[in-house]
This record gives sequence, C-alpha cells and structure tokens, in this order.
Amino acid sequence: MLYKTTDKHTNMKTILCLLIFSATMTNAQTMMVRISEIEILPEYLTQYNVILNEEAAASVKKEKGVVAIFPMSIKNQPNQIRIVEIYADSSAYRVHLKTPHFQHYKTTTLKMVKTLKLVDMDALNPNTMSLIFKKLK
Repeated sequence: MLYKTTDKHTNMKTILCLLIFSATMTNAQTMMVRISEIEILPEYLTQYNVILNEEAAASVKKEKGVVAIFPMSIKNQPNQIRIVEIYADSSAYRVHLKTPHFQHYKTTTLKMVKTLKLVDMDALNPNTMSLIFKKLK
C-alpha cells in the first residue's frame, strides 16, 4: 500500500490512478479494455473472491501484456462483481485466456457464476489519461 488511510474512497482513487498510469505506458490506440460484469451466487461468494484475487494477481505478475486486472464489487451488493481489465492489445488478451491461472479460475468458478457480461470499451480520447497525473502533482 502506498500510504495508510481509513478513507476507502481515497484508496480507490489511488488504485484507479495507478491503473490508468499503467495503461498510459502502453499504446493507448491498441489497448484492449474490458469491463466484466459478473453476478456470483451468494453461497459461493467467499470462495469465488479468493480464486478471483489469486487469478488477478497472477495475471498482472506473470503476464507482460496484462496491464491491469482490477476486481471490485458494487457497494452494498457484494455478489455483483465488476472487473476492469486492461491488456496491451487483443493478442495479449488471447494469450491471457490460455494461461494455466486463467484456465483454473474459469473452470473452478463456472458453477459459482449466475450471470456474466463482457463489455469491451473504447477510450473517447486516449490522450486525456495523461492529464489525470498532472492534476495529482
């Protein structure tokens, strides 16, 4: 953690800024950005979160083309998971799908997922990401 605070919103802002900063290190025109919208069956939530966090950490650590995988839940709806996924490009995403850690996540959690929607995103203006960091200084 960068600093100790009890303000969850400040922590979230810091994490999101770091994710965006990481994303600016790659070519914004070729990046693949996706938001996964997942509803987990309540009886599996704890187990699912453990597996998801392990997979996200392994992906970022082991895969050069994974810029960020940031899991979160909707406030007061812990079984509504959202994952911001940022890949260097679509080929990095395809490589990610074949990794042992992703395959383990996918096959192990299949019975835990009630609904899954994958939303591919386009930056309206990729150049504006760098402006965020000028404001933080």
